[in-house]
Amino acid sequence: MEINGLEDRMRIIQEYVPGCQITLAHIIASPDKVLYEKLGLDPKIDYDKAAIGVATVTPSETAIIMADVALKASGITLGFVDRFSGSLIITGSVSEVEAAMEAMRDYTRDKLGYTVCEVTKT
Repeated sequence: MEINGLEDRMRIIQEYVPGCQITLAHIIASPDKVLYEKLGLDPKIDYDKAAIGVATVTPSETAIIMADVALKASGITLGFVDRFSGSLIITGSVSEVEAAMEAMRDYTRDKLGYTVCEVTKT
């Protein structure tokens, strides 16, 4: 359709509207050493007993709170936290990472009222 010499076009605007939710909670058990190196994590660990936990959350500043909860819940090491993207990476033994992930999920769900996803594991 043409109006006043201009073609009628549909304009689509996409917006990111964050909810209060954990969108990803995943544990990588016994990751390969190269994964630690590529992520810039400490490669001096016992890889047979190690795990990496990855989580994302909105609003993104909640990653700071989740990092604090994880550190207090178990003996994990904080690999990365980004208050702008809501990304969080933790490392430790499989049991430490599992305990930290559950503590983060429980806190955000029960205290902050967030929607949380299941923890997945590979």
